Amino acid sequence: MGSERLCILLIGSGGREHALAWKLSQSPLVDSIFVVPGNGGTARGLPKVKNISEVGADDFLGLVAFAKKHEVNLVVPGPEAPLVAGIERFFREAGIRCFGPTKDAAKMEGSKTFAKDFMARHRIPSAQYRNFSVYEEAMQYLDDVCESHNVVIKATGLAAGKGVILPSTKEEARTALEGIMLKREFGSAGDEVVIEEYLEGEELSILSFSDGCDPTSTGTRPVKVNQNIAIQSNLYRQLKTTSKYTTVRSVSKIGDKGPNTGGMGCYAPTNVATPQLIEEIHRTILQPTIDGMRKERYPFVGILFTGLMITKDGPKTLEYNVRFGDPETQTLLPLMNTDLAEVMIACTDRWLDGIDIKIKPKCSATVVASAGGYPGPYVRGETISIDTKGIEPDSVIFHAGTSLSSGVLQSSGGRVIAATSTASSLKNTLSLAYQTISRIKFHQMHFRTDIGHRALSHPGKAAQPSTTPSMTYETAGVSISAGNELVNRIRSYVGSTARPGASAEIGGFGGTFNLHAAGYPESPILVGGMDGVGTKLSVALALGKHDTIGQDLVAMCVNDLVVQGAEPLLFMDTYSCGKLDVDVAKQVVMGICKACEKAKVALIGGETAEMRGVFANEDIYDIVGSTLGAVERGKKILPDMDSMQTEDVLLGLASSGCHSNGYTLITKIVESSGLKNEDKAPWGSGESVGESLLTPTRIYVEPLLGVVKKNLVKGMAHITGGGLIENVPRMLPKHLAAEMSAKSWPVPPVLGWLKKSGRVEDNEFAKTFNTGLGMVLVVAKGDAEVAMEELRAAGETVYVAGFLKERVSEREGCVLTHTEVWDS
Repeated sequence: MGSERLCILLIGSGGREHALAWKLSQSPLVDSIFVVPGNGGTARGLPKVKNISEVGADDFLGLVAFAKKHEVNLVVPGPEAPLVAGIERFFREAGIRCFGPTKDAAKMEGSKTFAKDFMARHRIPSAQYRNFSVYEEAMQYLDDVCESHNVVIKATGLAAGKGVILPSTKEEARTALEGIMLKREFGSAGDEVVIEEYLEGEELSILSFSDGCDPTSTGTRPVKVNQNIAIQSNLYRQLKTTSKYTTVRSVSKIGDKGPNTGGMGCYAPTNVATPQLIEEIHRTILQPTIDGMRKERYPFVGILFTGLMITKDGPKTLEYNVRFGDPETQTLLPLMNTDLAEVMIACTDRWLDGIDIKIKPKCSATVVASAGGYPGPYVRGETISIDTKGIEPDSVIFHAGTSLSSGVLQSSGGRVIAATSTASSLKNTLSLAYQTISRIKFHQMHFRTDIGHRALSHPGKAAQPSTTPSMTYETAGVSISAGNELVNRIRSYVGSTARPGASAEIGGFGGTFNLHAAGYPESPILVGGMDGVGTKLSVALALGKHDTIGQDLVAMCVNDLVVQGAEPLLFMDTYSCGKLDVDVAKQVVMGICKACEKAKVALIGGETAEMRGVFANEDIYDIVGSTLGAVERGKKILPDMDSMQTEDVLLGLASSGCHSNGYTLITKIVESSGLKNEDKAPWGSGESVGESLLTPTRIYVEPLLGVVKKNLVKGMAHITGGGLIENVPRMLPKHLAAEMSAKSWPVPPVLGWLKKSGRVEDNEFAKTFNTGLGMVLVVAKGDAEVAMEELRAAGETVYVAGFLKERVSEREGCVLTHTEVWDS
């Protein structure tokens, strides 16, 4: 940066900002630091530092004008609010450096729902979760999951560090959700909530400098942990390994109880952060985070503060913050032996790889003193006294909620002031920090007395999770707990498919079915079948809509059974995936259950197979179904080919659209037309392309069983893969053919659009798609009218589609006429 002198504008008023001003003022590159609005600590005692009250911290245009007037060339926003509000853009457009991310990148902290979805997209380990904007849906989910595990409830927006609730009971969880979403305790921050799995383990914070550069373009730097998060390996061992305390209580109490709030203390380094663990965090969390942000076109510049939980299954991400932590900053900066101003310039000017960050080989600890009543309503304006003569050289007082009134130091916030000390051991560091905090006095002052007690009480135990981690099925990629949660969450839906003969209870080794109770006193003929959904799944995956695909699976199976005259009785499914997403799997199974109710079959069992490494993409899943039905002994199994004769009538039942076949061609046509799943469907359905293509396959079971029991049907063909041309002949004797007039039934708009846009020839159209008929029946000419009345009364749309005739050649089992109407 040559001989450039720095004039810094520092925005904020907390302990973090005092610590930043303290560290930046030590830089020989810095001439002056303006703090807006600052606090009692930045108002006195720091060289080069001056508080500014003539412009507000949220007046971005005013701040830009002030910066231009005073030739500011580096802006450092301390808190998250201005970053989330987009302050970086104002200074970037004015040509002034800003150490902090863009508004888009700041959403990683500004929206917990956005951050959780980002983690899911990039396979970053974190707690299982769901996002909600509707209270009733959130409460239903809460009631489902609280049976299997504890939860954490987070208001999505900024809530001054108080928007995360850790309920210990289901009732506490319900109360917390009501407070956030209905009572608006956190205002608009509670417009959405995240409900996630409660994680147990050791908490760890990592602060990572980033210049946003593409790691492939910056060369190899062996001394760095990686190119994009440009922190030297010893910084990884020290700067980011902090343990934070976030509850508050009286000085006489010990233990992690009390209301959740902002940080009340911090120490570094923590013995949980071994080199092996840091490498794992870098590989599975930090690098994928930085890479993912760059790929999504909001590269991160600044300091990324990642909160982690070190669980028995490895490190998992709790949250992202896009600024320095508080009180982590107060703890870490005294250990930093590199010019902070130079590091910030290296980030904003994109040459962080030229910096060698050094850390003092010492320990550091911070103890925060809060006002009486905090984190609830607290007292302001209490006079603060500090015995500076008793403070050791290795200790610093950092102000937070303080102000000067006529030269008198007073409290003005909840977290008021903190003591930070450094020493050669953690024990000595903590002793010195508590000695220093005792030099501060104000009315109703509170602070924790147990900072670092776990590290001192169990020095070896804390390090154990990361030194020689035990191997588990979950660390190998398969989550038994997720599978158990899925079973618990679908149990009631599966139970709704119960019918005479089956209870539809799940959880055992196998499902049972009592044929006698189902109405088959004599041994019936059993008919079985199985099927899948095929490429239609790709549309569901692309759209993220999984609640209807289960009906496609059930329909494909039970429709194949009913055409043989069998009553489908039971159903089983297999759900295979690379990584089990409980929420997605639940949607799929719910769709299966609803379809089973329509078909009056019992879902008696299923298999969930999480197969790491088998699927190319862990987000992909596949589903297969199998069904079993029965035909009364003595009844004919269809088709009854012996009874078929020329002039028998062909009845067609309308399809609901594409059903579940031809989707490889469908997706190709859609892509070549330049359409996306989110676009409005050009065939006039009023839905998006993806939603229309996901219209589920029609289930024909009940209407068809009605005409079967009245002996009105000789044969039936389910029009699936192969279309009319291949499926209709499957029910006919070798000497007969079907002649069908395409004028007899309408082609659904979606199929007509696909034919025209893909320039699909008639023969290809008829053997790939159902053309508008999902089922074709053979009935005697004299029974046609009665059969049509029965089917229409059951809700079906029925067409006289053709008739049977003598077959001329083996290849012409289905002759289609008047196909020119498909192009009209």
